[in-house]
Amino acid sequence: MEGKKDCAGASLDTLMSSFNARISELQQLVIARNMYPTSSISDLSAIDNLVKAMEVQVQQIKNRLREEKEAIPKAKTLIEASLQQQRKLQRMSAYVPSNPPERISTINQETRTFLLAENNKQEVPFNSLNYEEPAVLPKEKKGRCPPPLWYITADELNSLSSYMKGRLTLEKVNAAISDMATYAEANAQLVIAPRKKLTEATLDRAMELRDIAGTEAVKGKHFFLETDIKGPSFKLDNTGKAILTVLRHLGRITESRVGHHRVIVLLKP
Repeated sequence: MEGKKDCAGASLDTLMSSFNARISELQQLVIARNMYPTSSISDLSAIDNLVKAMEVQVQQIKNRLREEKEAIPKAKTLIEASLQQQRKLQRMSAYVPSNPPERISTINQETRTFLLAENNKQEVPFNSLNYEEPAVLPKEKKGRCPPPLWYITADELNSLSSYMKGRLTLEKVNAAISDMATYAEANAQLVIAPRKKLTEATLDRAMELRDIAGTEAVKGKHFFLETDIKGPSFKLDNTGKAILTVLRHLGRITESRVGHHRVIVLLKP
């Protein structure tokens, strides 16, 4: 950029020198024609107009060069900011699954729709049952926090020993974390569901989850059961068990036994 600026300045100096030489020649011609003032007036007027036009053009060129020179620092700052943002996005893209899950709000809506549809069937009237509404989890009503999506980084995965990491990839582990958040959200919706929204098919499940949610190890946290693991990306096979081991080692989850259930609790950063 500096080289282009110097080249433009040299070209301008050359142009100015050419103009000055031309003006000097015109002045000499004027002196030579002064012996015939009557016939030379029109020629001198034309020359004067031409010189003024040339001066205006030169000034316009100088103004344009000055504007371009003043814009160079701003352009450099903008380019550097763009490159910095590009580097940040490239680092972030390495940690996000190529097929991220839908937003948790969509999951919430689907779960509510399912509960409403089941309730509308009216298979069994539950008003006659001796069933009390358990206390909801903290912050489960208005402004309830969504399940944590605490993805792992490439450095964390590479820090594991080869026998623990095996053939796991960053993509597989982070996809499993997304599925875990889906399981936890579905359970949270059942835990906070009002009694009128529950049917015979969902009542036992909701009561069981509420009992688990009230235990000391789980209270106030998002959780899912081992039996909830059904994909689409995370399954309870050898790979799934290895992912659980890795996530437990990296502090993303904890596990507890509540009755006959194996409960996995999601941890926050």
